[in-house]
Amino acid sequence: MPTPVPLTRPDQMPEERRAIIEAAEMPTSIGDLLDQGAADSPDRILWTFFDEGISHGYGEVAETSRKVGAALARWGVARGDMVAVMLPNVPAMPLTWLGLARIGAVMVPVNTRYSARELRYAVENSGAERLVIHRDYLDLLDGEMRGVLPDDAVRIVGGQGNRDWEADIAAADPAHCPQPAIDRDDLVNIQYTSGTTGLPKGCMLTHRYWLTTGMVNAWRDGRRYARILATTPFSYMDPQWLLLMTIYQRGTLFVGRKQSASRFSRWLAEHRIQFCLFPEAATKQPPAPHDNQNEVVRANIYGVRASAHTALEARYGLIAREAFGMTEIGSGLYMPMEATDMVGSGSCGIPTPFRRTRIVDEAGHDLPDGEIGELLIGGPGLFLGYFRQPEASAAALRDGWFHTGDLFRRDTRGYHYIVGRKKDMIRRSGENIACREVEGVLRDMDEIEEVALIAVPDDMRGEEVKAYVSLHNGHAGDIAMVERIMAYAAPRLASFKLPRYFEFIAEMPRTASFKVAKSELQKARNDHRTGSYDRVDGVWR
Repeated sequence: MPTPVPLTRPDQMPEERRAIIEAAEMPTSIGDLLDQGAADSPDRILWTFFDEGISHGYGEVAETSRKVGAALARWGVARGDMVAVMLPNVPAMPLTWLGLARIGAVMVPVNTRYSARELRYAVENSGAERLVIHRDYLDLLDGEMRGVLPDDAVRIVGGQGNRDWEADIAAADPAHCPQPAIDRDDLVNIQYTSGTTGLPKGCMLTHRYWLTTGMVNAWRDGRRYARILATTPFSYMDPQWLLLMTIYQRGTLFVGRKQSASRFSRWLAEHRIQFCLFPEAATKQPPAPHDNQNEVVRANIYGVRASAHTALEARYGLIAREAFGMTEIGSGLYMPMEATDMVGSGSCGIPTPFRRTRIVDEAGHDLPDGEIGELLIGGPGLFLGYFRQPEASAAALRDGWFHTGDLFRRDTRGYHYIVGRKKDMIRRSGENIACREVEGVLRDMDEIEEVALIAVPDDMRGEEVKAYVSLHNGHAGDIAMVERIMAYAAPRLASFKLPRYFEFIAEMPRTASFKVAKSELQKARNDHRTGSYDRVDGVWR
């Protein structure tokens, strides 16, 4: 059985570490990885759910996951069956995933913020015939969910009687857990994406997908991360790979009930976190004495304004490095820790181990360095496609390459820079406007907490630019603020990129990954001119 020693070292070059990782023997399944950890570190704490005050060791989690597998089998779950799971960040969530993985079944994670309509879509679209749900969400089973599943097909965490999932697990015999031969390429998740438009698509994710993502994040820096933080919902991909990263490291995962920008810095200090995913929203909080009292070795950042990068590292006393990933690919790009000259560059870095990239034009031809095109990503362990959507799968996966829909450029040193989404573009009077660029400029204003751009149909120009803006520190969303924003943005952006319409809102709607949910903004109004200040005509509409 492998011993928990680092595969890589910090004194190695990134390409050397990449070669070591790609040549390493990968566990055969998620259950195999957990069993390896339990064999050599049985008494070490695997996870601590600090809001619940609950900790479990490696050996205990491995044993309980077998009990979950036995309970699932007794419930009638067989290899290949889909089980929807709608749980908050409590131990039952990862335990159910691990139990399903052991017996070759498939988890359909359901966002706990889903409505009854969205829950029904996930259940019916995935073909899930069973549901594990927390008692806090039982009201969703009325209305649109009524009759979708029989009572015996539902288990309740925190429930009572014959539908109590925790009681089923406690009564199960781990010796009765099925032990099928699991292949790395067996399906283990139907993971619904939080797309910006349309209904979510179910990404088919395998054991190899998760094992690859966990291994890459664990070893690409050549560092040991003994204490790792996870505060986004377990229904999203991040806590799942963070758990596997933790097991590869033989570390401890500290899990929060929900993401909080105001408490994030304190969590880092209190739990002596060494690795985290740092939300930019935390930097908008008032400075606190504990901000730099942490042991963070690396903080992953995603889309943080280039101008704020250096200040973030200085304020929190840590190394923050960009990374780029998607549900379809897991990890795609990362910035090496030693690339200190790239701080504030805005680059997402270089391909991770097991990943290769291309930047192509509309015809699919490779572009030279410096030119902007669509980023394609290839390599083992990508998603298998979108569940029951063969046309969307064929469009996204072509000849082994996933078409990200993101516009990138690559410099001569191999560093990648995201420019924007192909679909997150506004076309005004024949000019293409990348929303990401304008949003980044406006977010640099001290008064602005968050901004999101959408297109507004316009008879003369095709589309006009509208900015949804949330302010902080008590600033008022009035005409004077619009004038301040324009005075700030005009020297920094071409005139055609400047928003015409401004709407101030108290808080942005968010996806499970804490990204702005533009789909929710789009649905908020039929006519997005209403409720806005039109700076061209100088009126509130």
